[in-house]
Amino acid sequence: MMFQYFALVVSGIALLVWSADRFTDGAAAFARNLGVSPLIVGLTIVAVGSSAPEILISLNASIEGKPGMGLGNALGSNITNIAFVLGFAALIKPLHVNSGTIKREFPVLLGITVWACVLLIDGDLTPFESWPLIIALVLYVGWLIHIGLKTRVRQDLMLQEIVEELPDNMTNGKAVMWIIVGMALLQLSSKMLVYGASNIAEQFGISDIIIGSTIIAIGTSLPELAATVAGVLKDEDEMALGNVIGSNIFNILAVMSLPGILVGINFEADLFKVVWLNAAPMLGLTIAMGIMGYGFSKQHGHITRLEGGLLMGTFITWLAISALQEMGKLG
Repeated sequence: MMFQYFALVVSGIALLVWSADRFTDGAAAFARNLGVSPLIVGLTIVAVGSSAPEILISLNASIEGKPGMGLGNALGSNITNIAFVLGFAALIKPLHVNSGTIKREFPVLLGITVWACVLLIDGDLTPFESWPLIIALVLYVGWLIHIGLKTRVRQDLMLQEIVEELPDNMTNGKAVMWIIVGMALLQLSSKMLVYGASNIAEQFGISDIIIGSTIIAIGTSLPELAATVAGVLKDEDEMALGNVIGSNIFNILAVMSLPGILVGINFEADLFKVVWLNAAPMLGLTIAMGIMGYGFSKQHGHITRLEGGLLMGTFITWLAISALQEMGKLG
């Protein structure tokens, strides 16, 4: 039976990643065919699509009475995106960043991350605290559209890369088909993943928060890993860092807010796991990424192989501490 649960998790993650990609391509192509600016499509639809796995996991986990899994997924995905995804990419090739878009969006991410930590430190996440996050998401998307309408693509390397990555020559019929298929499989695969992970957690006595922040977060971060590595190999370093920043903003505003809105969550008994084991590392890694990405004393920011190795080391250490916590050797 345990093998079946692990099979559900692995197949759920694989199907989740594939269906999110198909849905995003279909939605982006359909919007472009309707005459929407490619840049606006890239800044909004593609950004939402990349966070679709986390959003569906959070939604279904909350509906199934496992809101801690959705909360852990949001926090763990942000840690994974910075420490593992960026760290791994920098080990392949040092990243050089010179994008006004990234420097404009990073303060937004930092402010939202601090906001999230403040909300969590009291041991609960209520609907009253969560609805403003959704409102902020709507404002953020509106801001992205405003940027897309007034910015000339050729003025910014990252914006050029966003437009170049969009799917071309897809008919409306095919686009609508992938939107429907993608959404259906996203729902199915997220249910498979939540069911399998919930039973594994129950069998081994692992908290929903930790399984959400580790196993599920790593799985749902695979699209960011694939996109980031592909960008680095094509010398699209701006896109690599931009993917992580955009995904992390959506994870907090959309993914973290869902458990609070749908059911509310009280985690006072797991305060250490949420605040000190996840929220605090997320904030620290966000600050570290900003320092590297800005390159205050240089013309452009950079993430060297050494810094990539430090990020990877931090990720491994965080995973080890999470495992030890569940084994009862800490706290």
